[in-house]
Amino acid sequence: MLDRFLHSIQFQGQALTLRADRQKVLAANIANADTPGYKARDFDFAKVLADTGGAPGAATVSDAARTHGIHRSAIAARGTSASDPALLYRSPEQASADGNTVELDRERANFADNAVRYEATLRFINGGVRTMLSAIRGE
Repeated sequence: MLDRFLHSIQFQGQALTLRADRQKVLAANIANADTPGYKARDFDFAKVLADTGGAPGAATVSDAARTHGIHRSAIAARGTSASDPALLYRSPEQASADGNTVELDRERANFADNAVRYEATLRFINGGVRTMLSAIRGE
C-alpha cells in the first residue's frame, strides 16, 4: 500500500516539475510575441513524462514540431529529463512577416490549460497526503 502511494507521489511530483517547466516555456513565448524572428517553443509533455519513467507508453499529445532538421538535433541534445526537457520549435498556423512564430491566442490557451493542470496535480498530491494521514491517525 505504501509503495503504491509513494509511486503515485513520485509520479505526481515529476508531473508537477514538468508542468512548471512548461509554464516557463509558454511564458517566454508570450513575452516574446512581438520579438522579430522569435521562434515559439514547447515540449511534448506526455513524451517527456514517459521518458522520465512517469507514464510508460503514454501517447504524445503536443503540437510542437520541427521546422527544420537541424532544430531538433540541436535542441534534443539537451536531454529528456524532468529538469531538462527537449524543446521543439512550434510550427505556426499562419506565418508572420517578421518571422515570429508565436501565436498569442494559442500560447495563452496553452498557458491557461497548463496552469489548470498544474493546480489539479497539486490538489491530487494534497488529497493523497491527507488521505494517508487520516489512515495513519485512524480517522
